[in-house]
Amino acid sequence: MRSLWPAFIMVVLIAITISTAVAADQPENINRYHKGYRFDKDGWIYIHIEGEPYDRGFQYGYLAAPELGEIMKTIRYMTLWDTGKDWEFFVNASEDLFISQMDPEYLQEIKGIAAGANARKINLTWQDILAWNGYSELTDYWWENELKEIQSTGNKAIKGRCSAFIATGNATSDGRIVIAHNTWEGFPIGQFYNMILDIKPAEGHRIFMQSIPGHIDSFTDFFVTDAGLVGTETTIGGFESYEPYKAPSFLRVRKAMQYADTMDQFVNILSENRSGGVADSWLLGDTNTGEIMRFELGLNYSNITRTRDGYFIGFNAPTDPRIRNLECSSTGYADIRHPEGARQVRLTELMDENYGRINVDVAKAILADHYDVYLKKINPSSRTIDGHYELDAEEYPGDVDPPFYPDGTVDGKVANATMAKNMSFWARWGSSSGLPFDASEFLKEHIQYSDLKGYLKDRPTRPWTIFAADAGNASG
Repeated sequence: MRSLWPAFIMVVLIAITISTAVAADQPENINRYHKGYRFDKDGWIYIHIEGEPYDRGFQYGYLAAPELGEIMKTIRYMTLWDTGKDWEFFVNASEDLFISQMDPEYLQEIKGIAAGANARKINLTWQDILAWNGYSELTDYWWENELKEIQSTGNKAIKGRCSAFIATGNATSDGRIVIAHNTWEGFPIGQFYNMILDIKPAEGHRIFMQSIPGHIDSFTDFFVTDAGLVGTETTIGGFESYEPYKAPSFLRVRKAMQYADTMDQFVNILSENRSGGVADSWLLGDTNTGEIMRFELGLNYSNITRTRDGYFIGFNAPTDPRIRNLECSSTGYADIRHPEGARQVRLTELMDENYGRINVDVAKAILADHYDVYLKKINPSSRTIDGHYELDAEEYPGDVDPPFYPDGTVDGKVANATMAKNMSFWARWGSSSGLPFDASEFLKEHIQYSDLKGYLKDRPTRPWTIFAADAGNASG
């Protein structure tokens, strides 16, 4: 039987480290608005909001106003660039598709966000914020299905994004949960995913998560709640099933984070009245029990696997053969030429190699990995856990991006059970490995993307940083 003393000592040391790091490194550049506040650190924007829906939304919009103005400018440009349809087309669609499904609480929060931004002279509407929350569902799922009807052609395959894992029991160094995730996204939009959001609602659980200015959910998704739940996900690539006039993903995810006491409740909320938009493989954990779960959610099919001893990985392809074969086009599941198949292999290799000693440091190293299992060498590319389409010539049959498209990993997040109990996690902005991105150099080398000039930002090497709820309040 494993001795409890080493694990107990480790928990105490980690708790001391976390509290010392937060206390010793109180942010100095805090901007406050009523009960909300903001500070910027190591490339991240930290925003705390609290209270009733409209009030916390107003705090949010007021504090994030500069970024919301920049985001609106960017999505107006990128939506036309990517789809051929202007932004207003999708704003109108969001009202048609989402309004009837919205809970009054979240509609009020969205209206508050717009009002808060307007108070700082940012010209946007609450309908803009609604459409921004549903941006991925609108452009990647609803519009792709509309195009299928218009053009009588097959869907463009929904692209898989993100690498993730969750481990517990004998898989980890202390027998408790460790969770990790990095976000993959096209840089023009993904460069805005640098927000840490602390929501203390009047009702429901407190949520501490990575998010995007203006979003009411995480979307990236990485979160902890004061119910003791932790979670993340990877999008299911190649997913084609979609049903309009059902509850959008962002609504169901936010409601699950705020009101679920258990993983089973989280699953039930996510599953109810689902549209198929942003279909995901969820990795969930309950730090109260040490149990972890993989929950794969399609439109017509879903699958749950759970354990208190082992791990699950996320690599953008479903393990459930029904979802993979009946609701998806090619997912790249077992094809190591593809990002999905390559990361399935590499994540499994690394989890098995480190089995029994997985902790936050090992998790950071796994997220930063650049080994390409197809070429059998270190080669930052679309096939590595820390993904880099911008460095990939796409010389081999692989993903849907053209060569060197500016896309890939923009962050890294890691937490263990003790950190989650303290409503905190490690985060790194830029990429999980710290590999920098220089926008001007990239555009000079890849003239084919010159239309993106002015819409790409540098992401220099940044450190891993601990963030915790109430970081701006010395009294907690």
